[in-house]
Amino acid sequence: MFSRKSKRNDSSTVTAEPRPELAASDRLVDDGKLFEAIDFLTAANRAERSLDVELRLLHIRHLAGISLLEDPPIDPRHPDPAAAVPARGSQSRVPEITPAELTAPTLRAAILANGCLLVRGLMDPGKAERFAADIDRAFEIRRALSEGESDPEGFYDELQPEPPWLIGERSWIEEGGGVLAVDSPRLMFAMLESFEGAGLRSVIEEYLGERPAISSQKCTLRKATPDVAGAWHQDGKFLGEVRALNVWLSLSRCGDVAPSMDVVPRRLDDFVATGTEGTFLDFQVSQAVAEEAAGDGGIVRPIFEPGDALLFDDVFLHQTGSDPSMPNPRYAIESWFFGPSAYPENYVPIAF
Repeated sequence: MFSRKSKRNDSSTVTAEPRPELAASDRLVDDGKLFEAIDFLTAANRAERSLDVELRLLHIRHLAGISLLEDPPIDPRHPDPAAAVPARGSQSRVPEITPAELTAPTLRAAILANGCLLVRGLMDPGKAERFAADIDRAFEIRRALSEGESDPEGFYDELQPEPPWLIGERSWIEEGGGVLAVDSPRLMFAMLESFEGAGLRSVIEEYLGERPAISSQKCTLRKATPDVAGAWHQDGKFLGEVRALNVWLSLSRCGDVAPSMDVVPRRLDDFVATGTEGTFLDFQVSQAVAEEAAGDGGIVRPIFEPGDALLFDDVFLHQTGSDPSMPNPRYAIESWFFGPSAYPENYVPIAF
């Protein structure tokens, strides 16, 4: 049975009485209707938010993610790319569109031409900034819980996956200025609601050719400080053979006053050389190799406003773009979605 490693003490309560929707959702789960249970509890939580419901939703999304991996489609296909590639932004030098223009064929066209697509204003700027403040709160709660304090609001409550699934990267994620989204049930619900409201689920599903699963270890709420150095990489180098899409959502202005992302804005059909002179990890790409891959177009560091999102796949070459002189940290949501037919090994699945 699914459980969570909750650090809330016995005296803390979330609701005075159990939500009746929980029992109803359990019956749906028992009947094998996992996605119906997700929709049911999501609607209930929209009407009245409850940590009990958000915890149960993550439980069921995890079970549904496992079910997707157990019965993936046989021959998923990417959509045919749109005839026209979106115009490059004068500042970003990568294809840019508005949320209303986002479709799977447009996304495919941009990735095949330039490796990525920038969606300006995918999230409302004010909402993005509030989300950034909530990430700080999740960091604070994580520190407090290590001292035995409780969290009745769900900003930090570690996911304990179904056996034999394991999450073992938490210390590494914390050292990199992050908290796993699945370890913040409150923010995980808010994140998925924002993505759903922006139409991302249907776009990602059409793009991958199958219903996506989120990787628990590759969905991070990030606070990157200016002293964090970048490391060029292509995520597919260590993920293996996957069908993937990353939604990198900025929650604060970055690129000039805070760390952004350095990118090679062109399509790479394969992995570039790794582990060469000037690197420290076997999957890391050197600055010289990145510059060669960028060609005449050069490396770009876009400026993002709160709510802007960059979408790209597993062969996109990028790194954190930082400078110690920058005055502010950068807040972002980094979320990887995978097709269950080619899902990375040992990554804990969560259905979207």
